[in-house]
Amino acid sequence: MSWSENGQIVVDERFLNRELSWLAFNERVLELATEPGIPLLERAKFCAITSTNLDEFFQVRVAALKDQMIAGIDRPTWDGRTPAQQLAAISQWVPGMIERLDEAFVDRLVPELRAAGVEIISWEDTTLDERAELDRIYESRMFPVLTPLAVDPGHPFPYISDLALSLAVNVADPETGDRRFARLKVPDVFPRLIECAPGRFVPAEEIIGAKLDRLFVGMVVESWAAFRVSRNGDLTVEEEEADDLLEAVEMELRRRRFNRAVRLEVAFDIGEELLDLLVRELDLSHDDVSVHRSPLDLSCLLELMSLDRPDLKDEAWSPVTAGRIAAADEGDRPIFDVVRHRAVMLHHPYESFSSSVEEFIGQAADDPKVQSIKMTLYRAGGDSPIIRSLMKAADRGKQVAVLVEIKARFDEATNVQWAKQLERAGVHVVYGMVGLKTHSKVVLVVRDDGDQLRRYCHIGTGNYNSKTARIYEDIGVITCDPDIGADCAQLFNHLTGYSRAHDYKTLLVAPRDLRRQLIDLIEHEASFGTEGEIVMKCNSIADEEVAEALYAASNAGVRIELLVRGICCLRAGVPGMSENIRVRSILGRYLEHSRIYRFKNGNVVVNGRLPGAVTNEIHLIGSADLMPRNLNRRVEVLVPIEHERHRAWLDQAIEFQLADGIVCWELQPDNRWERMGPTDAFEPHAQERMYRWTVEQQTPVAH
Repeated sequence: MSWSENGQIVVDERFLNRELSWLAFNERVLELATEPGIPLLERAKFCAITSTNLDEFFQVRVAALKDQMIAGIDRPTWDGRTPAQQLAAISQWVPGMIERLDEAFVDRLVPELRAAGVEIISWEDTTLDERAELDRIYESRMFPVLTPLAVDPGHPFPYISDLALSLAVNVADPETGDRRFARLKVPDVFPRLIECAPGRFVPAEEIIGAKLDRLFVGMVVESWAAFRVSRNGDLTVEEEEADDLLEAVEMELRRRRFNRAVRLEVAFDIGEELLDLLVRELDLSHDDVSVHRSPLDLSCLLELMSLDRPDLKDEAWSPVTAGRIAAADEGDRPIFDVVRHRAVMLHHPYESFSSSVEEFIGQAADDPKVQSIKMTLYRAGGDSPIIRSLMKAADRGKQVAVLVEIKARFDEATNVQWAKQLERAGVHVVYGMVGLKTHSKVVLVVRDDGDQLRRYCHIGTGNYNSKTARIYEDIGVITCDPDIGADCAQLFNHLTGYSRAHDYKTLLVAPRDLRRQLIDLIEHEASFGTEGEIVMKCNSIADEEVAEALYAASNAGVRIELLVRGICCLRAGVPGMSENIRVRSILGRYLEHSRIYRFKNGNVVVNGRLPGAVTNEIHLIGSADLMPRNLNRRVEVLVPIEHERHRAWLDQAIEFQLADGIVCWELQPDNRWERMGPTDAFEPHAQERMYRWTVEQQTPVAH
């Protein structure tokens, strides 16, 4: 960041803005909706993901910037932009993205889906027979749960809940001439897309809008339009002052419903009168309004994925069971026997989460030799086999301690409920450390193997969530290495008790040491000049100190390959600054979620040389992205991967993603993300190559 002579902030061209980099990521997601090589329903899914991504962006990022402006904070980010400048740039970018989303859905997908026998139509497009069917559905399933809320001197403007789809209605009394505004919420107790005939769907709001006379009997419905409000999604908990963190979070969840509005989405045909009223009553400006030709909230398109149309979906890739676990299962041996022989590395969803991690915890719950289970839970999801296993273990008298991160954004309510259920089942539940989120993915099982007590640990890159484990690409390792076990035990003592963190022998742990250790690794690699090489695969890079270290390593001649799915705030390929840095983004059917950090000469830096190492190269996996929040304000864990076969697996995964000619996006020196690979197909693709290769590896003796 720099300042001009008149004191004005000058944008630092060495770095990209975090918020704008995120918008560029969502543009890449949106591009998948128009890829000719992706089946139609999968393309519709990417429209839905683009839409929900934008929701969260406004709830979190835009809301935070607006809060800063209200508070009079004009401190710039490290790329030099003030909150006002960032909001201005966002307001310039988003309308174009909405337009491109509308083009992808309305102008391309809708006609192509129609040609394939899946039609999303308006009320006006329905036949008489279809209207009769919709009349029946409306009267039996919709009308009984609709509640119109009029605005008049006795009825103030109603509260509009976050992300709720609503109809704004103007009605008039034909006898008195009085005109009134009414709000009608579209409940989510019935599907958003109502099937009126095989393969023909009408959005619920279209049906309700066509039948407003049933709700406003004797009134004249002058106009109506769909709208939707996004509110600040932040959860402000004063942890230092909270006597009961669980109770404080529950209270804040109730308050969050009334947070300030930050965005108003409206249908393109809304009248000026209705729009002005909504803007005024929601205390917004017209700059906060986005206008859509598509139905609002395209997450409804995910409902189409339940259609029995395999011809319009991706070919199913069934996860395989890791070979050594499969062999143990066939021999009726527990996973503990496998791990005692050698650590097991797992790559989800190519390899099954349920037959490995869930089975590991399930066996621990059932095994009488297991004495205790400890684990961290960040996003457990809904119906969780893992949580059921933990409750079963407690019921059987085992010591079970679970750190539930109840501040995990947008999962707070789910995690609060799990915490209560676990406590009722006799599990020792803690809620993390004051001022920090516990984002690490760690399980520690203590088992009496007869000859000694052993600690069996799982450390991974992904959440212990059965649903996301099927669509998020993640890596984990199950090991009984004594040093890792001792480090995990110390980590849990630190998380659940009052012990001070000590020097970990093997693990890299944030916030205490991880930043320093990663910077040391980068700087050490720079000392090797052109003989150095760094590969980093993560979700985001948005940390100034890490970026500066990578720039310095690039200038020293180190080859740097960055596989970054989402936000990337450093620039790539700029002569004299980052000419040895290449940044790729891999998008596809799976969300690339694993973090892999490989340093060609790194083994002499982290906590001393690994015992028995035959190479200076080091591979790390774990929970941490390269962002200030991960390195400064979260408990994160990385673990070195030591076994030769496991390192080779990671190398193969990296090789697929760095291969020439594959479909990917690369960050250009002018900051554009350019799509690479064939334009008439979505292949060759790194994820398909990884899946085919994984299947080939899975024999009883593999891996």
